[in-house]
Amino acid sequence: MKRILIITPHYPPSNLAAVHRSRLFAQHLPAFGWQPVILTVHENYYEEALDWNLHQLLPDGQRIEKVNAFTVTKPRLIGDIGLRAFFQLRKKALELVQKEQIDFVYIPIPSFYISLIGPYLHRKTGVKYGIDYIDPWVHQFPGSDKTFSRHWWSTKLAKWLEPKAVKHAALITGVAEGYYTAVLERNPHLKQKCVTGAMPYGGEAADHEGLKALTLKPYLFQQNKKLQFVYAGAMLPKAYAPLEAIFQSIAANREQFHEVEFHFIGTGKTTHDDHGYNIKPLAEKYGLWQSVVFEYPKRIPYLDVLIHLDAANAVFILGSTEPHYTPSKTYQGVLSKKPILAVLHTQSTAVEIVRSTKAGKVLAFNGEAGVEDVKQEFSQLFKEFVAFSNSYQPEQVDTTLFNQYSAKEVTRKLATLLSSMQ
Repeated sequence: MKRILIITPHYPPSNLAAVHRSRLFAQHLPAFGWQPVILTVHENYYEEALDWNLHQLLPDGQRIEKVNAFTVTKPRLIGDIGLRAFFQLRKKALELVQKEQIDFVYIPIPSFYISLIGPYLHRKTGVKYGIDYIDPWVHQFPGSDKTFSRHWWSTKLAKWLEPKAVKHAALITGVAEGYYTAVLERNPHLKQKCVTGAMPYGGEAADHEGLKALTLKPYLFQQNKKLQFVYAGAMLPKAYAPLEAIFQSIAANREQFHEVEFHFIGTGKTTHDDHGYNIKPLAEKYGLWQSVVFEYPKRIPYLDVLIHLDAANAVFILGSTEPHYTPSKTYQGVLSKKPILAVLHTQSTAVEIVRSTKAGKVLAFNGEAGVEDVKQEFSQLFKEFVAFSNSYQPEQVDTTLFNQYSAKEVTRKLATLLSSMQ
C-alpha cells in the first residue's frame, strides 16, 4: 500500500464538523490502496467538548500520531489550534516523512495556517502535498471592508499566505468546486501543474446504524404531535436573506404553520456558546420565537445530531445566495430516512438530486435576485411538502444518485486523484 499523511489538528474525540472529512477519508482509503497516517493534536489541547462516542467509530488499528500544543492564554490571544500547534505539527510531520515511506501529504483546511506545512515538507524532502478546502480561505467576511478591523486583517493575511501555501501543491480539492476555483484564478500556474477535484462530505450509513448500539436519546426538544423539522449545522453567511424571507412567509401565513416547529441546532456564533444566537433575533422579529422557531446555538456531538434527526419528522436544508451548497446534508437526511424540505440556490447540485430521487421538495431561487421569490413561494411549497410527507416512505427514494455521495464513493474519487499523480 501507498502511505498518505493526513495533517488535521482536530480529530475524534473532537466534535467539530470538519473532523468527519478526515475521519471518513481515513476510514475508506485502505480499500483503495492508501494506508493513512493521521497527524493531529492531543485532545487535552482542544477547546471544544469531547465526544468519546465519536471516537468509537474509528477503525481498529488506525494509526494516529498526536502532538502537544501551546495552551490558550487568558486573555485569549490565540485560539486557532493550527497556530498553537503549528511548530509541533511541522516537526512531527518532517520526522514522519524523513523516517518513513510517506508517498503523499494531505492537509484539510481550516485550520488554514497548517497548509504552510505542505511547502515546508516539499522543500525539505520533495514529498508531494495537497490542500483540501473545507472552507474558502480568501473571502470577504462581514466587516472585511472596515479598515484595520479584525476581519480586515484576516482577509489581508489570507491573501498574503495562501499563495505561499499553494505554490508547489500537486493537488487542490474542495467540498465544492466553487471553494477553490478562485484559488486557481489567483494562482494561474496551478492550472497547468496541479490536479484538482471537488468532493462533498460523504454520508456514512454505518454511523446511523451504530446509533442502535448506543443509549443516546434526544434532549433538545420533545417529540409531540407537531410536524418537527431539524436544521443541523452552521449557518452560511449568505443564508440569512433567504431565511428571513422564509420567516416573513411563515408570519404572513401563521394559520398554516400553527402545528409546525423548526429546530435549528448548532447554528450559533461560536461552537460552544449556549447564548450565541443567530436565528433567534430573526425569529423574534417576526413573532415566531418559541412557537414555530427554536434555536440551540451550541454545537452538539455528531451522534447527538443524528439522534435528533431520528427524533424529528423531517429535515430542513437551507442554502444561500451563493451556489456552493452540495448534497452532503441531503445525503444525511436520506440516511435518517426522513423527508427533506429544501430551499436552495438554483445552481446547487442538490436541487436536481432531491427532485429526481423523490427525497423531498425543493424551492430553488436565483441568488440575491430570487430572495423575494422565496417569500412569495414558500407557503405553497410547504403545502406541497405536507402532502408529500403524509405518504412518504423511505423505500420510495431512488438512492442510485445518492450513492455517489456516500463516504466510500467520495473517497474513491480522492484515491483516483492521488493515483493520477504517482
